Amino acid sequence: MAEGDNRSTNLLAAETASLEEQLQGWGEVMLMADKVLRWERAWFPPAIMGVVSLVFLIIYYLDPSVLSGVSCFVMFLCLADYLVPILAPRIFGSNKWGNSLSRTTEQQQRFHEICSNLVKTRRRAVGWWKRLFTLKEEKPKMYFMTMIVSLAAVAWVGQQVHNLLLTYLIVTFSLLLPGLNQHGIISKYIGMAKREINKLLKQKEKKNE
Repeated sequence: MAEGDNRSTNLLAAETASLEEQLQGWGEVMLMADKVLRWERAWFPPAIMGVVSLVFLIIYYLDPSVLSGVSCFVMFLCLADYLVPILAPRIFGSNKWGNSLSRTTEQQQRFHEICSNLVKTRRRAVGWWKRLFTLKEEKPKMYFMTMIVSLAAVAWVGQQVHNLLLTYLIVTFSLLLPGLNQHGIISKYIGMAKREINKLLKQKEKKNE
């Protein structure tokens, strides 16, 4: 058991180190994005919503086809991948992120935590994907029923809500989620919901008595 844990820890450390090396050119940008997503300043949440709203208003106005939208999005990613490592040092006034003189211990530690969280997220996604195929092999009927019901529910929601509006809501919530978790807002409302459910259950038990 201990050997398995050590092997998993070592593998996680190796994957994190590899990802850190790959993202060296994005270090400053990732730290800045991390500060924004965790709401280190009070005006970051409305700024996030404002930028997302502006982007989706532009998309709504231009009304591109699916192929054009995907092509522009991939083109933007390619440009960012090429330009960010070149422009980031000039914008942030520092040398290459990998230079120990241009970073502080706190910054490097936070960069390491971000990369570690990304690796863990990727592992969780792969784990869920493997569990899905395991369910398919071991319990095919439950797998197909679950998939059919889930996809039918998603299709119904997509039919009721405009695609662009639904995408806007998903993107906005996804970008606000780290800040909501950081400030304990989600756990607060989940706790409130649990208390209300417990009250309802207790009232129901009293009525049954």
